[in-house]
Amino acid sequence: MSKSLKRVTKALADAGIDAQIVETSDQTRTAEQAAAQAGCVVDQIAKSIIFKGEDSNLAVLFITAGGNQVDAAKASTVAGEVLGKADADLIRTQTGFAIGGVSPVGHLNSIRTFIDPRLTEFELIWAAAGTPRHIFSLAPSDLITLTNGQLADFTG
Repeated sequence: MSKSLKRVTKALADAGIDAQIVETSDQTRTAEQAAAQAGCVVDQIAKSIIFKGEDSNLAVLFITAGGNQVDAAKASTVAGEVLGKADADLIRTQTGFAIGGVSPVGHLNSIRTFIDPRLTEFELIWAAAGTPRHIFSLAPSDLITLTNGQLADFTG
C-alpha cells in the first residue's frame, strides 16, 4: 500500500468513517473515468482542484462535482485572494499527493477547502484516495466535516 493511500485510509479511520476504498482496474485521472469505475453519475465524483494563493503562496482546495468546472474568478472571490495555477511541486509539498490522485483528506498540511454545493445533492460521493487507481465513497456531510470545508459557489 502506498504512503498516500495509507494516509487517506488512516484519516478516514481516525474520523470513524467506514469508507469503501476501491482499487480500480484503470486509472481514474478524470471524473468520467472515476464515475465509470464507481458505477455512478459523473457529478457524484468529488474532484479535488488545487489553486495557489498568489498572496499567501499556499494551496487552496476546491472540491467540485465531477461535471462542474471551477470558475477562477469566482474561486478567487471565495478565497479572498487572487488564485493562480498550482504547480506539481506545490501540490506535492502541501498535500503529499501527486496530481491525478489528490485526495480531499489525508493531507500533509492543513489546507483551506471550499466545496461545491452540488455534491450535497447525493447520498454518496466518490473521491480520489491518494493514487490514480484508488477511490473511496463517503457521505457529503462526512466530506464537509473531514475537510472543514466551506460550501461555496465557485463553479461556472
